[in-house]
Amino acid sequence: MGGSEQTNRRLAAILAADVVGYSRMMGSDEAGTLRALKQHREAVFDPAVARHRGRIVKLIGDGTLVEFGSVVDAVNCALDIQNAMAAQAPAKPGIVLRIGINVGDIIIDDDDIYGDGVNVAARLEPLAAPGGICVSAIVHDSVGNRIDIAFEDGGEVAVKNIANPVRVWKWRPGSEQSPNAGGKRPTDAPAEGARPRETSSPQAEQPSIAVLPFNNMSGDPEQEYFSDGITEDIITDLSKVAGLLVIARNSSFAYKGKSPDIRTVGRELGVTSVLEGSIRRAGNRVRITGQLIDARTGTHLWAERYDRDLTDIFAVQDEVTSNIVEALKVTLTPVEEARIAETPTLNPEAHDLFLRGREALLGVEKTKETFERAVRYFTRAIERDPDYAEPYAGLAHAYNHDFQNRWSGRTDSQDLSNHYARLALEKDPNLPYAHYIFALVKFWERDLAGSDEEMQKAIALNPNFAPAVGMSGVGKIYGGTPLDAIPILERALRLDPMMGHQYLHFMGSAYLVAGEYEKAVEAFSERIRLSPDTDLSRAMMIAALGHLGRVKEAQRLWRELMKINPRYSFEEHIARLPFSDPGDAERIREGVRLAGVI
Repeated sequence: MGGSEQTNRRLAAILAADVVGYSRMMGSDEAGTLRALKQHREAVFDPAVARHRGRIVKLIGDGTLVEFGSVVDAVNCALDIQNAMAAQAPAKPGIVLRIGINVGDIIIDDDDIYGDGVNVAARLEPLAAPGGICVSAIVHDSVGNRIDIAFEDGGEVAVKNIANPVRVWKWRPGSEQSPNAGGKRPTDAPAEGARPRETSSPQAEQPSIAVLPFNNMSGDPEQEYFSDGITEDIITDLSKVAGLLVIARNSSFAYKGKSPDIRTVGRELGVTSVLEGSIRRAGNRVRITGQLIDARTGTHLWAERYDRDLTDIFAVQDEVTSNIVEALKVTLTPVEEARIAETPTLNPEAHDLFLRGREALLGVEKTKETFERAVRYFTRAIERDPDYAEPYAGLAHAYNHDFQNRWSGRTDSQDLSNHYARLALEKDPNLPYAHYIFALVKFWERDLAGSDEEMQKAIALNPNFAPAVGMSGVGKIYGGTPLDAIPILERALRLDPMMGHQYLHFMGSAYLVAGEYEKAVEAFSERIRLSPDTDLSRAMMIAALGHLGRVKEAQRLWRELMKINPRYSFEEHIARLPFSDPGDAERIREGVRLAGVI
């Protein structure tokens, strides 16, 4: 049914290259041009791709398409190629390339790749100067200060067959744009924080939306769980649309209880549109109002009001989702239409109990009491509808939290999490939430390959599932390819900007495992600034400082950590992390020993 196509999606950096003036050169000297092109590929292009872990997807005449797992590798590869050719040019004029780079979802078909990520890269390439590079805004933001050159802002440009203008950044050899001094971020790209940076315009690779928490108009504060639950269900439905970028619940709900200017929300979350609304519930009736607003201009794109029975709640959510997708001019695939139209349960009471359980589980406060409350609600939901998959996934999630936090004192919480995740998938094999929780189970069982397989299934079913995207990056850290985690974590940060402090911890962990200790210290320092009570980031930063010989700083951090959490055990912390290579964990231990704190 199309499941295989979805399974073969992934996020990648795409480099598209083309020879400047190729037709003219072929017209004047066909044999010489082909010989020069072959020599260029053998001496410059192919070795650069190999050095930076790229995969040449196809050669089309004078054009080349290359896939990378890391956006930094893609940009460094392009710089190596263009700088090498610029150095040869005075003595040996000939092949000159234009290069375009984009990051996006791709569809894999045998050895070939397709999708908007590829299409945008191909459209960027002609915009580059001869011998230069043109990148999309998401590439520019992703590389940050990890590339020792600066790009010039090329503004927004309209490109063929792409609905929205694309913000571009350009570089060419000999450009007067100077490198970032001292490794600091350029002034237009401040470090990610608890509040995301504001940008002059939202990223334009694809339509994007934030769904603000719907206001509870029921006159009963206890109905807050219901309005929040419906909001989250709408976010989940929209997230299943691959052509739409949807901001995650954590970031959207940061505006709960506030009345922000929609244009400010658009800048802070980097989206082109915002959905807001209200819900009034009375007995078995519910009134839902929604309005879609252009985040750039503040104008209304769509508005509607629904007065329905509670039994029609899923139909209302489907209508809202379909109307938004239509207003944003996004085309749904038949598979996406079918997934959005699915009715998870015909029992409104079971759904209501699930919403109550999810609110207890995902609320700001996470304690033994909220865990027990979530378990009660999910169990009662299953009693009302034993075939309803989501409460099983909720129980799996709750027991996974209990396993990590040890609230209940049970020794079988991980086994229960595994059991309920499997039951959820038996009830609904296409439930992204269940695949995500099953991936967490496998992660803590140290089955990193199995965890990644389940995480990729969750992402294929829900391309905007930020926790799954983020955890797929975390798996790279412990699986032995830590730098591959960076672009994945950056994608998760794009989907969930308010969780920047958490992703900074994992970026720091990736650099620490990779032995890039200065970058690790930078990431952990920023995480500590944004989350001052973190003990875990302090411990990992101490390891990096130990390897750098900065013992006094490390010991000061250790004293801070002990004040924050006097019962903290570094050995217990490191032993729980599922490293596939014990040597990676041992190098972190060695850094802490060098710091002289254990």
